[in-house]
Amino acid sequence: MRLETTSPRWSSLTKLVVALTLVGVFAGLLIQFRHIVGPLLMAFVLSYLLYPIVSVIRQRTKMNWRLTTTLIFVLIVIALLGLLTWGGFTVVDQINSLIRFLQKAIANLPAYLEQLSATKISIGPFEYSLQAFDLEALGSQLLGMIQPILSQVGSLVTGLATGAASTLGWGAFTLLISYFIVSETGGSSSRLLSLDIPGYEYDVERIGKELGRIWNAFLRGQIILIALTIVVYTIALGSLQVRFFFGLAVLAGLARFVPYVGPAIAWVVYFLVSIFQGHTVFGLSPFWYAALVVGIGLLLDNSIDSLITPRLMGNALQVHPAAVMVAALTAATLLGIIGVLLAAPVLASIKLVVAYAMRKMFDLDPWEHLDKELTESGGKLSLAYMDFGDMAKSLWNWLNQSVLMRISNLFKKGKIK
Repeated sequence: MRLETTSPRWSSLTKLVVALTLVGVFAGLLIQFRHIVGPLLMAFVLSYLLYPIVSVIRQRTKMNWRLTTTLIFVLIVIALLGLLTWGGFTVVDQINSLIRFLQKAIANLPAYLEQLSATKISIGPFEYSLQAFDLEALGSQLLGMIQPILSQVGSLVTGLATGAASTLGWGAFTLLISYFIVSETGGSSSRLLSLDIPGYEYDVERIGKELGRIWNAFLRGQIILIALTIVVYTIALGSLQVRFFFGLAVLAGLARFVPYVGPAIAWVVYFLVSIFQGHTVFGLSPFWYAALVVGIGLLLDNSIDSLITPRLMGNALQVHPAAVMVAALTAATLLGIIGVLLAAPVLASIKLVVAYAMRKMFDLDPWEHLDKELTESGGKLSLAYMDFGDMAKSLWNWLNQSVLMRISNLFKKGKIK
C-alpha cells in the first residue's frame, strides 16, 4: 500500500488556533524573560551599525569576513575598556555630585521662593512685584515633578556604579550576541534578518527596506544630534561658568529622547543649578543669571530643532512627538534606560507593521501611501539616509549656502568691516 507523500492542508480554524497559540507562547516568554529583551535589542542595533563598517574594511583589506569581524570587536572592547578606565568613573562621579547638589537645592527651594515673592523687580521705569504669583504652589509642583525623577536617576546611576559587575556582564553579553550575528552573516546583508514567506517575498523585502530607513535615520541622526548637543552645551555652559556643565550637557543630549518632558526637565535643572551654585558672571544677580542660562538653553534647543534636526532626520520616523513621549515613558517602566533610548524607532516600526496589516485587511495597496509620500518629497532623502561621504558634502553645501553666503553678502554691502 502506497502512503500519501503530500502533507494535508490545515483548515482555517487550525491555522487560527496555531497562530494564537504561538502568539501566546511568545508573549509569555517575553514577559518571563523581559530582562534580556533590552540587551538583545541593543545587540541587534549594534549589529546593524557595525555591519557596513566590517563590510567596508573587508573590501579594502581583502581579509576573511570572520577575521575582519573579530578584529573590529576586539578593537571595540579595547576602546570601551580604555574609556571606562580614563573617564567613565569621573563622569559617574560628576553626575552623582550633580544629583546630590540638586537634592540639596530642591530642599532650599521653598525658602528661596518665599524670599523671592517679597522681591520687587525693576525694568527701566517699571517695577513689578512677585507677590501676585503663588510661588509657593509653583514650588510644590516643581518638587512633585522633579523629586521622583531625581530619585530614579540617582538609583540608576548608583546602580550602575555599585553594580559594575552586572553592568559589565550585560555589556559583554550584548557584544557577544552582536559578534555572532555579524560574524554568521558571512558578508551577506540579507542574513542579518531573514524571513521567507511564500508569496510575500516582495512585501517582506519592502518592509525590510522601510524598517532599514527608520532605524538608519534614527541611529545616524540621533547619534549625531546627541553628540552635537553635548558639544554645544559643554561649550555654552562652560563659558557661563555653570557648575557640572558637562553633566548638564549630557542631560541636554539625553533629554532629546523624550520630547516635551525631557527638555522641560533639563531647563528646570539648569535653573536650579545656576541659581544655587553661589557665583555668577557679568555681575548678575543669581535670579537673572539663572534666567540667562535657561534662556540660552531655550535658544540652543530651538536652534537645533529648527535648523539641524529637519536636515538630519527629515520625516523619517513619521510619528508624533507626543506619541514618542508616551512610548518613552512607558518603555522606561518595562525596559529601563534602553526602553527610553529605543522608544522612537520601535514605535515607528510598530506603526509601519500595523499600517501594513490594516491596509491588507481592507484589500488596499499596503505601499500606496508610502510611494505617494516619496513622490511628494521629490525623492529627497534626509541626511540620515545617506552614506557618510554624501552626508558631509550635503552638510557643507547647506552651511555654505545658509551661513557663509550671508556673511559674504554682509561684507560686500559694507555692514561688516
